[in-house]
Amino acid sequence: MKRNRFRVLPGRRRLILGPALVIYAFAGAAWADICKYVDSEGRVIYSNLPVKGAKRLSCDVTLDPGSSGGKSARHNPSPAGFPKVDAGTQRNRDDMRRKILDEELASEEKLLTEARKAYRNGVPERVPEEQGNEVKYRERVAKLKQNLAVHEKNVDALKQELAKFK
Repeated sequence: MKRNRFRVLPGRRRLILGPALVIYAFAGAAWADICKYVDSEGRVIYSNLPVKGAKRLSCDVTLDPGSSGGKSARHNPSPAGFPKVDAGTQRNRDDMRRKILDEELASEEKLLTEARKAYRNGVPERVPEEQGNEVKYRERVAKLKQNLAVHEKNVDALKQELAKFK
């Protein structure tokens, strides 16, 4: 007599079957078309947007093989009734975003200066509770170094974001 080693008890079937059905139901929604092409600089690009000259991996769109590399095959228009933003409103939004980023950059640069001052090139002054405890001192130095690295990354990221406006 052969025994099933993976026997599922009746009460547990629901616990397994329910989530499995939910996952199966949403699996179709996660499906996306994939296109592959080589851009003008020779890089292989995978995209969910159809482009001229792309090799169809799972695209529902017929692509024109004789194209100028890397340019979009067609513009997908917004759905009917989709709200449009006029150029003036968008410019105001961009100006506000730039202002916020400038303020964040100034704040982050101030925090970076303070972090550098506290870190003192890896040799900060010892506080009284660290005088006889080398481990505590090294832990604080490591935290200061980590804090410095975070502020440096933040400043770099903000500068990159602001560079997109210029």
